[in-house]
Amino acid sequence: MANAEKNIDIVTAWLRDVQTAMVFLTRLPVPVPDTDEPRPLAAVAWSFPVIGLIVGAIAGGVLMAGTTWLDLYPMTCGLLALAAGVLVTGALHEDALADVADGFGGGGDAKSKMEIMRDSRIGAYGVLALIFSVAIRAAALASMAGPGTAALALIVSAVVSRSLMVAALYQMPSARKDGLGASAGKPSIESVAVALAIAAAVAFALLGSVGWMVLATGVALAIAMGWLAQRQIGGHTGDVLGSISQVVEIAILLTVSAMLG
Repeated sequence: MANAEKNIDIVTAWLRDVQTAMVFLTRLPVPVPDTDEPRPLAAVAWSFPVIGLIVGAIAGGVLMAGTTWLDLYPMTCGLLALAAGVLVTGALHEDALADVADGFGGGGDAKSKMEIMRDSRIGAYGVLALIFSVAIRAAALASMAGPGTAALALIVSAVVSRSLMVAALYQMPSARKDGLGASAGKPSIESVAVALAIAAAVAFALLGSVGWMVLATGVALAIAMGWLAQRQIGGHTGDVLGSISQVVEIAILLTVSAMLG
């Protein structure tokens, strides 16, 4: 009986972590966990890829519905799937990508770059980044062998990209003393391992041997974005983490399109 109660407590704690992460990473109507001491974001970061699984499944479901029920063109289905993902996440990562593009492209030094990134207005670099992000992802989805492959690619890209956010949060220093990235804290190496293990399991389960290339591509792009952020502003911010997720998603969809298109 004691072991059963302990197992229930462990599962309940996991579900609360997922619930907390979902409140932060999505706009789904999820109540804030009722606890005396809210868990810091870094402590629940292991569950980020679980949120990616949910977001990707919703987007993939919309793509399949557009193809199966409405008989829409592949490009239209891809755009609808991306729109569903944006609605679920509140454009959290798209906003981050635009802010990073504006800051890195328009600022002269690290201080001015971070000031631009905090500005709610969007500039030319940000607009172009969003246009290319949506266009490239939609085109990659439309070029895949079929809607089933495209839906699976959406799920895998959402899971892997969010797991690499956890790795970046662990590996990179915060560029600011305040802000979302700094307040999130640093996840444990165990959280990083769990997040990456979830991503690998989903990639191999849904894409088979192509999962190796997907993971390698995702890691390479996350490292490149981390290196760029380190040179530009000296570390990560919430926007940098979100932009890593976006760039990795784009790279994974292109990889699947090239290998299974």
